Amino acid sequence: MSRSTHQALANERNATVEIYINGEFFPRDEARISVFDSGFLVGDGIWEGIRLHHGVFAHLDRHLDRLFASAAAIDLDIGLDRAGITAALRETVDRNGMDDMVHIRLMVTRGDKKTPSQHPSNNVGGPNIVIIAEHKAADPEVRDRGISLFTATVRRPPPDTLDQKLNCHSKLHEVIALIQATKAGADEALMLDPTGAVATCNATNFFIVRKGGLWTATGQYNLNGITSALVCEVAEAAGIPVHKAPFSLTDVYAADEAFVTGTFGGLTPVHTIDGRTIGDGSQGPMTIRLRELYEAEIERSISDGS
Repeated sequence: MSRSTHQALANERNATVEIYINGEFFPRDEARISVFDSGFLVGDGIWEGIRLHHGVFAHLDRHLDRLFASAAAIDLDIGLDRAGITAALRETVDRNGMDDMVHIRLMVTRGDKKTPSQHPSNNVGGPNIVIIAEHKAADPEVRDRGISLFTATVRRPPPDTLDQKLNCHSKLHEVIALIQATKAGADEALMLDPTGAVATCNATNFFIVRKGGLWTATGQYNLNGITSALVCEVAEAAGIPVHKAPFSLTDVYAADEAFVTGTFGGLTPVHTIDGRTIGDGSQGPMTIRLRELYEAEIERSISDGS
């Protein structure tokens, strides 16, 4: 059975959550965006995935930094400042009586158009802001048993084609890579950069462990994930060497351990890549240690209000 790093335990409360759309709330089954929305028509939008942990939005400042940097890059006026976005997030979780084990998808598009078109001059009104908050706990079986990866033929594009540092709605290349992987019998996709070096997975950042050190991509061809940055920070603080450098599939197949990172799943081990068993196929000691360090950092940040 296929597994996913976004696989969550079922929660019946999600059937009745209310969705934030431009300052109003709608029952899940009644939440609607126009067919003329820029995100729907041409993928013109940005988003963030945020965790609510013990009543606190984990590392919200980092998420807002990335959101507003992305907005600046695509010349999108969100219409709310950081305080306004924070207030909308808080109103959403309060409205739904949420405090912990919550995943939030914040989406901002350029707004509705008067006719199907790419051109911003056809936009009418302001941006569309949608916030979907759900009760979501990562499936512990996925965390403990891990996932398999398949290297897709679809490459991550270079910054002058579609800058992968943008957390944007244009994800079709990642979807195609994921479909290739699942058709090949794997859980998710590993993707290379234009030079053939390992870049990232279709929806998570990728790490290998070799000889006591941690290796991940340079960041030029993949989303600069907040969880991946935190893992690197806690590793370096613990004296674990971190290498952000190009490496190939040859390095991957010979790795001692491999894992992926993301806001929802945290650290998820990888047991198989392209049919090759990584290490002994079980969750490795470095992955376990880094998860403990990462989770401790989350607790510290919550206590400090950061």
